[in-house]
Amino acid sequence: MNFLDLFEKQSLIGAHRGDRVHFAENTLSALEGAKNRCNFIEIDTQLSKDGIAIIMHDATLERTTNVTKLKEFAHKKPFRVCDFTLKELEKLDYGTWFKGVPEPLLTLHQALRFIKQNKLFLNLEIKDMHNTFEDTQVIQTLMREIHETDTHQQLLISSFRHQYLKLCKPLPTAALVENKHPHNLVHYLKKLKVDAYHFNKKLVCETKIKHLRERGFFINIYTLNDPNEAKELFSMGVNGIFTDDLDKMASKRYDDAKL
Repeated sequence: MNFLDLFEKQSLIGAHRGDRVHFAENTLSALEGAKNRCNFIEIDTQLSKDGIAIIMHDATLERTTNVTKLKEFAHKKPFRVCDFTLKELEKLDYGTWFKGVPEPLLTLHQALRFIKQNKLFLNLEIKDMHNTFEDTQVIQTLMREIHETDTHQQLLISSFRHQYLKLCKPLPTAALVENKHPHNLVHYLKKLKVDAYHFNKKLVCETKIKHLRERGFFINIYTLNDPNEAKELFSMGVNGIFTDDLDKMASKRYDDAKL
């Protein structure tokens, strides 16, 4: 069973950045917390200054680390992730900001090893880094990690930077959008050769969802924390939703969440 086979199931729940109700987002603890409580986990990846893939959502480090409290990094404002080497990133604390519990840096390699060992499915979102790194460098780095961990079957790759997606084939891919749908949407998605389309709940239109599903695209919506909203979307034909709150959304056991 691979990620696309998973989409043959109904009412899928994706843990947005892991179990972020109980643990700091995009950490190993957040992955542990989401295990067996959802159908797949979503995390974000980007590159350090020296080209190592790490797990981090924001382009800067202030919100989710203690970087502003360390004098040795005061000169690195505005604290962009891409301005820090892996060794420097490993000096930061990624959890105390949340509930006072320290957390170490999570690298992509560690995250992929975790899903491999636990037989889980992962939606890996590639953050837009085109102003710092060449597209080919980004994708080659990620593909090398995926190859080394042998996690091809367990992954779906998504990004708001759609130029990345063709470079990720033959892995399953999903185009992410937030504020508006691309013009001539079906043609656009076919040109990208994506398998799925992920968009903001504000853009939901039942007619459009039906149209896309009839043309073979899987549809996943972000970000929902209301079970009733999720139920309504599933009735429209949506394959899955992303949630920040597994306590509310994971009302049943997901014994089929593993390979």
